Amino acid sequence: FFFYYDLKRAKIYQLQGVLKTLPWVATIDKFQHWLYVNPNHTTAERESAWMSIYDEFSPDIVDKTGLETFSKSLWHRQLHIFEVPFYYIEYGMAQLGAIAIWKRYRENPEEALEDYINALRLGYTKKIGEIYAAAGIEFNFSSDYVKELAQFVQSELDKVLQ
Repeated sequence: FFFYYDLKRAKIYQLQGVLKTLPWVATIDKFQHWLYVNPNHTTAERESAWMSIYDEFSPDIVDKTGLETFSKSLWHRQLHIFEVPFYYIEYGMAQLGAIAIWKRYRENPEEALEDYINALRLGYTKKIGEIYAAAGIEFNFSSDYVKELAQFVQSELDKVLQ
């Protein structure tokens, strides 16, 4: 980036995007599971399930009053549901892996890079959990671990905003 301001703006945009994407991925994945477990659902049941799941993962920082008509079909914008069901979760898995590697890099750059390169060398020869382990990170999607990684991203964003 030629100007510091442009770099700062790009970092802010990227880090905020990460923090927005993870809840959206969780929302889409949970909704897809509901769709397939309930194949004979009605439109009203689908809209109700979507709104319940959407509200579960959406922060209450924005007043959505008056947007119900739009909100109940918001899931339509995610083409993965129609074209490649259950694939979208892989974006979340990859994002969390990248964040974990970045966090390790901040803690120990040389070791993190070495482990990352070793994990890449494995290619498709190992299961994904083994590849993550080779990179020195967890294949873990628990609330606590996701929260830890999100807090790391938030702390990096806070540094940029200073």
